This record gives sequence, C-alpha cells and structure tokens, in this order.
Amino acid sequence: MENKKENQKEIRVRFAPSPTGELHIGGLRTALTDFLFVRKNRGKFILRIEDTDQKRIVPGAIERIIEMLEWAGIKIDEGVKFKNNKENTIWEVGDFGPYIQSERLKIYQEYVQKLLNEGKAYRCFCSPERLEKMRKTQQKRKEAPKYDRFCLRLTPKEIEEKIRKKEPYVIRFKIPEGKTSFEDLVYGKIEVNNDILDDPIILKSDGFPTYHLAMVVDDHLMKITHIFRGVEWLSSAPKHILLFEAFGWRATMPKLIHMPNILNKNRKKLSKREGSVSVLDFKNQGYPPAAIVNFIALLGWNPKTEQEIFTLDELIDQFDIQKMNRAGGVFDIDRLNWISAQHIKKMTINDLYENALPFLREKDFYKNWEKENKLENEEARKEYVKKVLKVERDRLEKFTQTGENNRFFFSDEINIIPDDLRWKNSSNEETKKNLSKAMETLNRLSEKEWELARIEKILLDVAGEKRGDLLFPLRAALTGQKKSPSPFEVAWVLGKDKTLSRIKNALSILE
Repeated sequence: MENKKENQKEIRVRFAPSPTGELHIGGLRTALTDFLFVRKNRGKFILRIEDTDQKRIVPGAIERIIEMLEWAGIKIDEGVKFKNNKENTIWEVGDFGPYIQSERLKIYQEYVQKLLNEGKAYRCFCSPERLEKMRKTQQKRKEAPKYDRFCLRLTPKEIEEKIRKKEPYVIRFKIPEGKTSFEDLVYGKIEVNNDILDDPIILKSDGFPTYHLAMVVDDHLMKITHIFRGVEWLSSAPKHILLFEAFGWRATMPKLIHMPNILNKNRKKLSKREGSVSVLDFKNQGYPPAAIVNFIALLGWNPKTEQEIFTLDELIDQFDIQKMNRAGGVFDIDRLNWISAQHIKKMTINDLYENALPFLREKDFYKNWEKENKLENEEARKEYVKKVLKVERDRLEKFTQTGENNRFFFSDEINIIPDDLRWKNSSNEETKKNLSKAMETLNRLSEKEWELARIEKILLDVAGEKRGDLLFPLRAALTGQKKSPSPFEVAWVLGKDKTLSRIKNALSILE
C-alpha cells in the first residue's frame, strides 16, 4: 500500500509501447494493470510511444494501439491520443511532451553529453566483427558475455582522431563498482554485484537512444511514479537504477513493479509466433472487450475471492499490487471462452444486438436473408434478429458464433427426409399424426398470443407424457436439425405463418 506521503503525490503511470506491429495481449495486460492502478489511486494514465527502433516501425501502428486501448475501455489521460472520435488523427496532450521519443532526440543527447562530461559514459568504436569475436572467445572460456571495455582505454587523442575520421560509434554507460540493491513491489528486495553487469549502449550510432537511456530520462522528466512492466526486464533494472543514480535522481525514481509473464499451455512465455495473440485478433474473433479485460486481469493477479467475473469498475475497486502473483498465468483459451460466455449472458439484448450485428452481416446466409426477406421495415428486421439473439444468448461464447449453428432462422431451405422426422420407432403415420396435432394446436393461437411461454405451455399440455413423440418431429420440421434450441423457442422466433408453413412442408415429405 502507498504510504501517506505518497498518497499526497499524484500517481503517474505510463504505458510505453513500440509501434512495431499490433498490440500484443501481453502489452494490453501491462496497459490494463497501469490503468487499474491509476484509477484506483486517482492518478493519470499516460501513453508514451517508444519509437527509437526506426527500422521496425510499422505505419499506422500508433493509431491501432490507441484504437485497441479505447476498445478495451482504457482511457488515455495524457500523452498520445486521438484528437476526436470521428477521425483517427493523433495528437499529444499534456505538459511533459513530446510524448513520442523520436521527437525528443535533443533531450537525450544533452543528457548523454552530461554523462560523457562527468566520465560516466564513453564512446565505443568497436565494429560488429570485433564484438562477435569477443563473444566467441568469452563463450570458449565459459565467461559471461560482456563488453570488455576496450574503448574505455582509448586516449583523448585517439578518440579525437577516430571522430575526425568519422568512424561510427555508440555511447556506452560505464557501470560503477559495487553492488546495486532495490525493492520490487512484487518480487521483493533484490541485490546484484555490479561486476556482472555489461556496460549498456545508451546512444546508438544513428543518434537515437536505446530503451535504457530513453526510459530513465523520460520517466524522470515526466514525473512517473510507478513502472509496471514484464518480469523479463527485471535483469535490466540494476542498469536503470544506476542511470538514475548517475543523473542524481535515485531519490525520486519511480517504484518498480515487475509482472509475471503470460504463459502458453506448455508454461513457456506466450510468443507472437504462436498465432492469434494480438488484441486485434481477439476483437476480430468476436470476443467482448469486457471478457478480454476480465481474462487478462486474472493472469498474474489474484483477487483473493471466489469471484471470477468482473466488470472494469469492479477490477478497479479490487485492484491491489499486493494481490499480484510471482508465478506466470497460463493463457487458457477454454477459460477465456467461458469468461466470454458469462459476459455475453449478462448483456442486455440491445447491447448484444449492437455488438453481434456487425459479425452477423459478414455471413453469406445473413446477407441472402436480408436480400430475400421482405420484412415490413427496418424495425421489423431488427426485432427479428433480437429474437434470434435472445434464444442464442446463453449458448454464445463470442459474437462470431451468432446464427452459425442456427441458420434455419435465416433460411427456409429445410433439408430433411422421413427418417429425420420420426421419433425412435414411430411410423410415418404416427409422426404425421403428431405433427398435425402440433399444427392444429399452434394454429389456435392468434398473432397476439404468439408468446414463448404460451407456446411452450400449450404444446406441453397436448404432448402429455409422450413429449418426444410430439416435440422431436416438430423440432426437425422447424429446423432440419437434431440439435437446436427448443421447438418452442424456434416457433416463437419464426412466427406463426412460417412455423405452420414448415410443419406443412414436413407433412408433405412424409407423404
């Protein structure tokens, strides 16, 4: 828990993705954790773009990152965001910009020069070939791979001569002697000997900073109070702390919270190479954003209760760093599907309609139905689809499944043979008799009486104890399938005229 003094200080947490592709589900988990923490503590969520690796930038990636954050309900308070909801024009909002690192190069170069002037950093002119040879030698000697500080031994005159010849170089941070200790709010106290640390490159030959330098400078200047990131960065934390110290910022450096990795079913780190792990993929598969948020929030975080289904507001209310796990959470698609189904069940029919319709409209059977079906008006079409969704709601795991197993709602082509209509050992005559009884019973209902509860009651009353004799052929007549929603639900959705027409069609087949 934050102490009283820290509570008086504004909580500022940044999410800093690289625009090198689609937002990974692990990136969304980091952003969500940032967001839950700042909302719980009434702080600010900042989006900063780390685009210093210019070769890997993907056009449009920044816009898609923002779009996916907004889709998940994560609101950006400061930094890079959309100018308005109508167009994906990005702009920067806040007092600590620029928030895109490629626009901050002069800032980084000034701080690198400060380290050079103080002897805390040095130029490295080593070629890739020399570095590769050095690593191979270290491997043969079974030594830890680490820069040998060859260029640290260069004289000022030698450095000046190399610069005059325009030899390419990088800037390395000189790791000081001693030990580095720090407190991680998940993994506890950690201490390392500095002599095992490599002198990291902090400025590349193209003038762009590496993550190590840019992160430290930006987090200090932007007054970031807490850093949430994956546990794979835990080994780099000592280098970052030493950089904070080199600039004289250790006392005000952000608190560190390293999160366990998301694991695949083999308990290995979930990789982009394993298929659909981008947020956009899950959106396109028809998962509700609330389900994705619920699912990933529980990967590495335990609410310590029996509750499994959470809204975003409930997650904010219950979030606590002390409830974060050290062990990685397994990405179980079956569990995601179950969580998604629970969220769909809780949706209002209007919300379900708005979310499912875009996916339904992509299906050929629905397109044909819209084209051929002469419903009175748009409102009639809308109400019909809502009826379908009321029947399907408890059976859906994602929006893409809408109508998929119940195409008979959108097509009058019911392909059945007499064998499909007969219940167990019933004869054709017995089956015809029961279908006729069902048709006569339903025909007695007026259009106003065509309600689900009434349909179910009168059919069950007529069926008596021999429900299968009546209901099995009725289901087959209406759907052409052995498995489907109940014949009461199907008849209710289809309406009186279409229901009676399909029963007549089945009777003709039995003839």
